[in-house]
Amino acid sequence: MDQPSGRSFMQVLCEKYSPENFPYRRGPGMGVHVPATPQGSPMKDRLNLPSVLVLNSCGITCAGDENEIAAFCAHVFELDLSDNKLEDWHEVSKIVSNVPHLEFLNLSSNPLSLSVLERSCAGSFAGVRKLVLNNSKASWETVHTILQELPDLEELFLCLNDYETVSCSPVCCQSLKLLHITDNNLQDWTEIRKLGIMFPSLDTLILANNNLTTIEESEDSLARLFPNLRSINLHKSAGLHCWEDIDKLNSFPKLEEVKLLGIPLLQSYTTEERRKLLIARLPSIIKLNGSIVADGEREDSERFFIRYYMEFPEEEVPFRYHELVTKYGKLEPLAVVDLRPQSSAKVEVHFQDKVEEMSIRLDQTVAELKKHLKTVVQLSTSNMLLFYLDQEAPFGPEEMKYSSRALHSYGIRDGDKIYVEPRMK
Repeated sequence: MDQPSGRSFMQVLCEKYSPENFPYRRGPGMGVHVPATPQGSPMKDRLNLPSVLVLNSCGITCAGDENEIAAFCAHVFELDLSDNKLEDWHEVSKIVSNVPHLEFLNLSSNPLSLSVLERSCAGSFAGVRKLVLNNSKASWETVHTILQELPDLEELFLCLNDYETVSCSPVCCQSLKLLHITDNNLQDWTEIRKLGIMFPSLDTLILANNNLTTIEESEDSLARLFPNLRSINLHKSAGLHCWEDIDKLNSFPKLEEVKLLGIPLLQSYTTEERRKLLIARLPSIIKLNGSIVADGEREDSERFFIRYYMEFPEEEVPFRYHELVTKYGKLEPLAVVDLRPQSSAKVEVHFQDKVEEMSIRLDQTVAELKKHLKTVVQLSTSNMLLFYLDQEAPFGPEEMKYSSRALHSYGIRDGDKIYVEPRMK
């Protein structure tokens, strides 16, 4: 059989990790390994290989000499082959079968949909625990073959593969803990439920950037489908429009982490309202959108929830409201406090023996106040000294010596006093 044209895995490996490009360095933390060279190998003393090989975007189309791969990759446990030109699963198998300790394999953005993965080839992947097939357009038939031959697979990445449906595997994959299937077009919940059937041990399900619509499933069914689900990511699920879909998440018996950003239901709320309403509705969640939910924050959110719905018509009040009223009782509405800065103040202006009550704008400067007082005290602005007395200040009057300083920066309030004195010549 003719060798496929293009650059081989071994050719790229020799170029990238040659002593000129990747010199050997001693010392802790370098992560560099010089393997023992088999007797008679023409590659003797030529390569300095780390245990994590990154060979992305190198134009690789084929494996190359399998004996050399076996000689130099015996210690490798991570291999990144993303963005290459591998289109034949047989060539991938030749590489992987000669990396006996491989646990992580990234095949993203290789045109592997152009060939069929046979079970005999997939068997070479048996030790892989983390497999990345993003943007590979891998068919569900290919995924099923992989699942049957990888008994220890724990993490699977199937993003950007244009999936509109999910095809159930004839065999459940009991080992898979994390499924990353973002940026597809999975709209109907009936497709998502198939993932629960295929992966009953799933711990983390990342569904961001799909067009998921309403969660059409009974609470009992959700609990059976995802009995071990601890974390779910529903970022930008464009079809989620009602709070009932959020409430359904409480049906997952072990769920404790949720990511819910960019969904239409939440767009009309402020950032604070969104977080508090979600926390109150999801009592078992300990992390929301990447942030830990503290005990104090949960209580604040649940009290906020009660006050938020207390004026709603009875038919629009969610069941969670009644649960929280049982927990905290009926709460009084919070007092409305105007925290806007005061724009004016009524003060006493003292000059010699005269006292005049005036309302002054606090957004003006000391210089502007002097102009305003000029007709009142019959002094020129250049001959005027101002002193401010806070009615609660313990240290006496403060001279207002900076002409450009705004009056509100002094904290002037109703009832305070301003003293005017002529400048001594």
